[in-house]
Amino acid sequence: MGYGHWDDTAYRAGKTYRARHGVDDFGYTAETRSQPYETWCAHPLLDPFGVGTRECRDSAEHGESLPVAVLFDVTGSMGKVPRIMQDKLGTLHGLLRSRGYARHPQLLFGAIGDADTDRVPLQVGQFESDNRMDEQLRAILLEGGGGGQKSESYELAAYFMARHVATDAWDKRGKRGYLFLIGDELNKSRLAARHIRSVIGDHVRRDVSVDSIYHELEQRWHVHYILPNQSSYYRDPQIAAHWRGLLGQNFLKLDDPAAVCELIALTIGLGEDRVDLDTGLADLRDVGSADEADAVGRALGAKPGGGMRALPPGR
Repeated sequence: MGYGHWDDTAYRAGKTYRARHGVDDFGYTAETRSQPYETWCAHPLLDPFGVGTRECRDSAEHGESLPVAVLFDVTGSMGKVPRIMQDKLGTLHGLLRSRGYARHPQLLFGAIGDADTDRVPLQVGQFESDNRMDEQLRAILLEGGGGGQKSESYELAAYFMARHVATDAWDKRGKRGYLFLIGDELNKSRLAARHIRSVIGDHVRRDVSVDSIYHELEQRWHVHYILPNQSSYYRDPQIAAHWRGLLGQNFLKLDDPAAVCELIALTIGLGEDRVDLDTGLADLRDVGSADEADAVGRALGAKPGGGMRALPPGR
């Protein structure tokens, strides 16, 4: 995967066509919701069961591919965030490419639920460079479930990304990709072996500690957790302490969920050392709103007068 180029005109034409004809952008969700709940399943493009490897590879068109993975919590109110992302996917790709934040990004989208209660607790697409990334994003099932225990199966997604993804960025260049988990709850207390077996299909006998799987994941990924202001958990100190303990300064609180694409793009630009914070925030004001740029600045620790405040060290 990862061939071709993004066509913003085709992307906008598709959105216009669907709006004009009353077609839901997330058509697979609409179709699935019309069926009995016991038949709900992941779209074949995003079903993680039995997947050997999701690959992000170089090509003649994209000589130095940069893997970017975005996995959403789709339980409860969090189902709004993928819709925001789909609505502004052109903005995200435009910032990455036209502003030079990343030369050859390949994007993968996925979704996270609750392996204890949901029909579809994990969905993982392919890495794409062209408009197929939009097709796969729209194929996500927005189940809207969750177990009501203030925890979802983020650790299961972390396991998949650590054990079932291969990238030329790492294999050829020793370069980590960018992984963004977007949610508002805790990991489960442990990664249950039974969840790995039933959802991914790996024959694992023992549970895995959450700390160890994130430590493994961070060997090949810059891992960020974005907490958007979508629920009462936004101000929950337990959520903040949990994720800061795992990821340090890569735990990002975003008070305006509409700015999630901009936050992802600028985080990558900063990580790639292709833009400084003040210039990046100016870029965001050029392509969007001042309010969204300000929200991104606060998430990244910008001082009101410029620069960045001191943040706790990462792992």
